[in-house]
Amino acid sequence: MERQIGKMMNSTNKNIDISNESYWQTVFRRFRRHRLAMVSLILLLILGGAALFAPIIAPYDPAELAGPFAAPPNAEFLLGTDQIGRDVLSRLLYGMRISLLVGIMATLISTVIGVVLGLLSGYFGGILDMIIMRFTDMVMSFPYILLVLVAATIFEPGLWSIILILGFVDWPGVARLVRGNVLALRETNFVKGNLVAGMPLGHILFSEILPNTMAPILVHATSVLALSMLDEAALSFLGLGIQPPAASLGNMLNGAQSLTVLTRQPWLWLPPGVMIVVLVMAINFVGDALRDALDPNSGHRR
Repeated sequence: MERQIGKMMNSTNKNIDISNESYWQTVFRRFRRHRLAMVSLILLLILGGAALFAPIIAPYDPAELAGPFAAPPNAEFLLGTDQIGRDVLSRLLYGMRISLLVGIMATLISTVIGVVLGLLSGYFGGILDMIIMRFTDMVMSFPYILLVLVAATIFEPGLWSIILILGFVDWPGVARLVRGNVLALRETNFVKGNLVAGMPLGHILFSEILPNTMAPILVHATSVLALSMLDEAALSFLGLGIQPPAASLGNMLNGAQSLTVLTRQPWLWLPPGVMIVVLVMAINFVGDALRDALDPNSGHRR
């Protein structure tokens, strides 16, 4: 009897604790249930920290001719050297830094553009909605990779060129997502109440409507982040992205196009290739868990 009473009290206390949680505490509690996502998040933090502190961690300057040509991994060069004697480990750390910077900045630019256009389109409707959505449809009608390649060919290759190209190409998905949410939210009582109270438009859009559509925006941003990193790697591999001697994961793979390198010098292409796969998979795992944590019913609809 005492044990049953104790279990009932523990269950009651647990329910009280959960009911006192804030929204983001509840989201984090749900997120922690996904062990693979938690491992991925920790891995991303470690790799992000290594990229951020690359100037301190890297044993050599990424452009320095530090050793013999194409030397295999050894005690001095843990991941070997490339075809002209640069340390692969140092270039990997700096390359990861560039790839993460491109992904994060391109995601921020595309998200800001998409959110602003989606808010305006969904809230005002009418002619403005038609113009914005037709322009969005026009951008989405072009093959994505072809649009990126054409833009990368027109503009001078470089870090900020790639960031701006990807940022201005990836926004239509965010815009359509935000517009759909705003169309539903603008008919709710709390938005109509703010209109009746005479609240300014900026307050209604950015303080009332936007916070209630942040969940799908965050989930979508993770997929854009992973896609942007893959696009940067592809463009740099083709010679249209980050230009040597600057290191990126994509242009490190560029030197592994010959059969000799692929078969006899795997240390030149395996580290950047594995790093791209690990980063993209970790981001996708975190995005999946974030979606389930923000919308616990999403798993039942799939």
